[in-house]
Amino acid sequence: RGSGRGRTALALTAAAAALALGLAAAAVEWNRWSEASRLVTPHPAPPAVPPGSTGPLASPTYFWGTYRPHVYFGMKTRSPRAVVTGLMWLQHGGNLRHTSEQNDGVSRYGWLMHDGENFGVQEIRDEGLVLRTEFVKQPGGDHGGDWSWRVTAKMEGKGPAPLLSLFFYVATDGQGTLWPVLENGTRLAAVAGTSEELGDFTLTFLPPTGEGGEGTKYASYNFLAAGVPGLHRLTDLVRQSLRESSVFSPPGRPRRRFFGVSSTGGLPGEPPRGQLLLHQVTLEPPAVLEVTLESGSAAGVRRGRLAGPALSAALARHAAAFEQRFEDTFRLGARGVSLPQRRFAQAALSEMLGGIGFFHGRSLLRSEHREEPVPGAEAMLFTAVPSRSCFPRGFLWDEGFHLLLLGRWDPALARDILAHWLDLLNADGWIPREQILGDEARARVPPEFVLQHSETANPPTLLLALEQLLPDAPLPYLRRLFPRLRAWFEWLNRTQAGPEPFTYRWRGRDTDPERFLNPKTLASGLDDYPRASHPSTQERHLDLWCWMALGARVLAVLAEHLGEPLTPYRDMATALSDNDLLDRLHWAPELGIFADFGNHSTAVALRWHRPPPVPGRPPPAPQLRREVREAPRPQFVGALGYVSLFPLLLQLLRADSPRLPALLGSMRNDRQLWTPFGLRSLSRDSPWYLRRNTEHDPPYWRGSIWVNINFLALRALHGYARAAGPHRERADELYQELRHNLVANVFRQYEATGFLWEHYRDSDGTGQGCHPFAGWSALVVLAMAEDY
Repeated sequence: RGSGRGRTALALTAAAAALALGLAAAAVEWNRWSEASRLVTPHPAPPAVPPGSTGPLASPTYFWGTYRPHVYFGMKTRSPRAVVTGLMWLQHGGNLRHTSEQNDGVSRYGWLMHDGENFGVQEIRDEGLVLRTEFVKQPGGDHGGDWSWRVTAKMEGKGPAPLLSLFFYVATDGQGTLWPVLENGTRLAAVAGTSEELGDFTLTFLPPTGEGGEGTKYASYNFLAAGVPGLHRLTDLVRQSLRESSVFSPPGRPRRRFFGVSSTGGLPGEPPRGQLLLHQVTLEPPAVLEVTLESGSAAGVRRGRLAGPALSAALARHAAAFEQRFEDTFRLGARGVSLPQRRFAQAALSEMLGGIGFFHGRSLLRSEHREEPVPGAEAMLFTAVPSRSCFPRGFLWDEGFHLLLLGRWDPALARDILAHWLDLLNADGWIPREQILGDEARARVPPEFVLQHSETANPPTLLLALEQLLPDAPLPYLRRLFPRLRAWFEWLNRTQAGPEPFTYRWRGRDTDPERFLNPKTLASGLDDYPRASHPSTQERHLDLWCWMALGARVLAVLAEHLGEPLTPYRDMATALSDNDLLDRLHWAPELGIFADFGNHSTAVALRWHRPPPVPGRPPPAPQLRREVREAPRPQFVGALGYVSLFPLLLQLLRADSPRLPALLGSMRNDRQLWTPFGLRSLSRDSPWYLRRNTEHDPPYWRGSIWVNINFLALRALHGYARAAGPHRERADELYQELRHNLVANVFRQYEATGFLWEHYRDSDGTGQGCHPFAGWSALVVLAMAEDY
């Protein structure tokens, strides 16, 4: 019996162990499932954008808009599966134009005027062709009212005009129905349509006229009716339908063949989910073409079709109103700013407003604890974009800078955009830093950037904008925002915590350090700015410390404003504004700068290495790999640049701080950060200055001049110059000089090229990177107005 009891006990122990292992495995699996579920679950707080508030009845002004920033000209509604309209063109002998591309040869384009609501004027210059696109909206009815377009085409210089085809289209994406209205069986005179958001509507294509709107212009017409597999395939669909079989034969003139669209039924092997109806007009410039959309529900209040002289009068009225509103807002004329600079400032603001988009779809997400990506919750986003050509989608840290300018022009618009961003929060309080919603947005993103990682943060610049918007924001709006802002800030405070109290570390640095001269930190927004050479959990990141200090300060003010508990935020703001604590954690006495701290070696370099040969295979190509000549050790990172300035940039240093002279001296030293064009991002005497990060990664935040950080510098210097303290005069002197240098160079480059640029070369001020870049580079308008 004793032996039996032993065997029974052993069996029970084994069973218990098996059960324990099973329970542990189940717990692990449950945690993985729970985390994945939270990753894709929207935050439970009431939405910041109230349901129905963006529809045509609640918000008619913003219902229709140029919310397709990735195309040269097009409009849609703020609705998930909107009917879209747009323009393509083709100079015969050239390329079909539709989506704005970085290197497609279009020499200049951009909005000259755009009020963000009802009116806009854009100019496009393409190989001798000048296109002027204008639109006006007219309120009325229950579905966002009517709108009209005018497209004026003319050639620069003299000589015979080439044949030009303009393609006006309307397309659906999953819901809505379109019917062609043909004239003489060949000309698509109009499109009748109906959709859930628009009700019944009619889109009319008026015959072209000569320049000045006089006399009907001779033209040839083609039309295309096809199924659409997705809006991201519109260009391909039209391009593959073109046949050089159409004939342009004006009376008494030679006949010429041209490429005309012909119905093909769609793209092979791709089932349609929507419709496309396209009106092709082929003519010799100059010419004026008009398109009108008339809402069925506005029929009873319509004062007549907005076309011809009525459209001219409306455009003139809106242009005058825009100019007056611009002057009332920014006072540039009253400040004595020249007319060319005022026109430039108007264009910078207008290009940002014309770059506002409405997106709908799902992000592709990955948790740090799961290998396989998952689609996020269905989401909608109303946002400005950094660049119509390179980045026609939402970026979290860019948007806070955008809203500083948009908030001055139209606070209600800025509040609406901010609320849309906060509605992207998931159950944990995370917002993906890059928003790639819908097929059209995803088609413009390299595959390696589509996936969003759940540990990766971004600077909370939305709080920078909220600080500006807060005094005049309605209390019900702020009450809707507060639970989401609190959850987002708590997520940042929890997930980006550093190795000791009140320290912070960006997660998600590059995981293959031997590929990079210095592993990137995309989460910081300053991508390749030099950090500790060997990423570790012991890092302390100065810029993140400063962003968290700003966030705590703003949330403390907001909580007090709303009567919410403010002690946690006030205490945190007090701790993070302690200049002695800042000194202890981030002042590097041996370097004389504020700095990051981490496991770091200064003796690193990229060297070519040839991998060992594999028998039976061709010799492997050489690879550029990092060599570390001295082992890393815990120390401050001696990279003088934008990160070093963050205690000043976010005005965390006291006005009498003994550290201010060192920062002001580095800013003004032309061997370090000063240039005649603005502050460079990394000191010229740094070992990483203008150094490539890999064979394929040119320097980015390693010497170039960036307008957003220069704007923060101007804002801070302006504040220190007006605060009681021993450094007022020095701060004011730097402020005046830096403001002149930055504004003069950005304006000069715009005059030379027609674009705002992503960043500017520190040696001669030349625009670099993406263009047009009317994201944060448009902050130059606030610098011109000295509005901080």
